[in-house]
Amino acid sequence: MIASQGLFRQINNTLLDLQQSDLQSYPAQVKRLGRLLQNEELQPFNSALTEKVNLDEFIASSERTQGGMVGSAELVWPEDDKQILGLRLLLIVKFSENPEYMAEFGYTFFWTGSKKIMSGVHAVISQIIIPFFRDFKDYVEGDGRLNPTLILPMSNKVFIVHGHDGEAREAVARFLSNLGFEPVILNEQANQGRTIIEKVEANADVGFAVVLLTPDDFGRAKSADDLEPRARQNVLLELGYFMAKLGRDKVCALRRGEVSIPSDFAGVVWEEMDVAGGWRQKLGRELQAAGHPVDWNKLMR
Repeated sequence: MIASQGLFRQINNTLLDLQQSDLQSYPAQVKRLGRLLQNEELQPFNSALTEKVNLDEFIASSERTQGGMVGSAELVWPEDDKQILGLRLLLIVKFSENPEYMAEFGYTFFWTGSKKIMSGVHAVISQIIIPFFRDFKDYVEGDGRLNPTLILPMSNKVFIVHGHDGEAREAVARFLSNLGFEPVILNEQANQGRTIIEKVEANADVGFAVVLLTPDDFGRAKSADDLEPRARQNVLLELGYFMAKLGRDKVCALRRGEVSIPSDFAGVVWEEMDVAGGWRQKLGRELQAAGHPVDWNKLMR
């Protein structure tokens, strides 16, 4: 039995709402997500994923890794991909039953230096919930099979997709350089008589991409009256390109200011590029989650 596309569309829309939620609205969204994931259509898959995992034991062993610094605790994931998926499912169900625990969990394992409750909530969304839905959808559509992943050598290059905000571009480039990565900025590469897309393809031998969503343009639907700030069209084109080439887990979008987010963007992590600089720790975690070593001492400088 394969779950209906309508059910996945509802989950996808809930994820979009959850990504943009605030302190007052996130509990309702995470509760709705929990209900959708426990739909009877998904029960055979859920049972198969969770039959050999113990959530309480997983949380307890992870909490024991807590050192002297806040946020130093690490999640002790098993090596079996199916068990990881099962644990993520049980975590989300637990969050839906107790949304306050979701914020507490984010503070314990994904602390970004901010004392704001929503900082922990959004960290859980990006680190736990969105990766879960991506893999869970593949698992269900594969009728209970996890597709094997080909592991390739990790490139130290990080492509920076940007619009007109030079300040944001340079801040990300400096941050990546300080961590030992090689930032790739398209207009700094040789043209060699190529078109723009040929130039992108020629410089896409990277292990990760950072996409800067900045309010450079305005646009609206035909039925709308007001213009809304949007990222440049080349940014959205390159966003889609790197999602397809690298995989969604190796693309991190940083939104600066008020920018309309594409409606089909759930499944890709986007973070606020805040003035206080909390985005640096968030981006560091995304790089680490994608398999890149990150020196946290350098990150905190």
